[in-house]
Amino acid sequence: MTGSPQLVVHRDKELMAQAAAARLLTKIVDAQAARGSASVVLTGGRNGNGLLAALAASPARDAIDWSRLDLWWGDERFLPEGDPDRNVTQAREALLDAVPLDPARVHAMPASDGAYGNDADAAAEAYAAELAAAARPENHAQVPSFDVLLLGVGPDTHVASLFPEHPGVRETERMVIGVHGAPKPPPTRISLTLPAIRAAREVWLLAAGEDKAKAAAIALSGTGELQAPAAGAYGRSRTLWLLDSAAASQLPRALYPPSLA
Repeated sequence: MTGSPQLVVHRDKELMAQAAAARLLTKIVDAQAARGSASVVLTGGRNGNGLLAALAASPARDAIDWSRLDLWWGDERFLPEGDPDRNVTQAREALLDAVPLDPARVHAMPASDGAYGNDADAAAEAYAAELAAAARPENHAQVPSFDVLLLGVGPDTHVASLFPEHPGVRETERMVIGVHGAPKPPPTRISLTLPAIRAAREVWLLAAGEDKAKAAAIALSGTGELQAPAAGAYGRSRTLWLLDSAAASQLPRALYPPSLA
């Protein structure tokens, strides 16, 4: 882990989504200028989708060369293709269908009615192979060095589909796993592991709303990753927590400046 997490606190979730979208847009443009392309790992949930919707509405969105952007996912609900609860379905509605992406560079996780049937473990292995094929020799794991990896923080401190005390949070070898018996529906999922998350250059954790306040406080208090998976999510060069004032309400004031963004 490089340094301590950085915190940015916004007045409300709408402002947080807009600011996070602007921040992500700048990061993608900078990465494309430096390396010719960019790679981002998307997250679902209300905050992840709020960011994507804000990016769709941004007048600056065309600064991104969408054809040179690789999109991956941190986790997915193992449901049939097109199911409204799938993260990729929600992402398409919020942003992806409105921008000229290269379909070959939109790396959705397999669906439960796809080539692997209802075998989430086989689907996870296939996604791990797709990530490994995209990794370069200079990368730090069997995954690409993502420019930004987005994660929503659950009220129980889960990130991706890594839940407190669940077997997946203990994984140290595999980059992608099938998740069984998840404590929130649906019980079967596919998720990146902490080693895959930590290969990213930057990890951004999103938390907005009063129901996220306790989780943010626990994860930033030094609690271990087994009890608080969000505490184990960090990037190689930067870890950024983007919160609204409600989600930050239980944090010690010493952790962030008194003026809200």
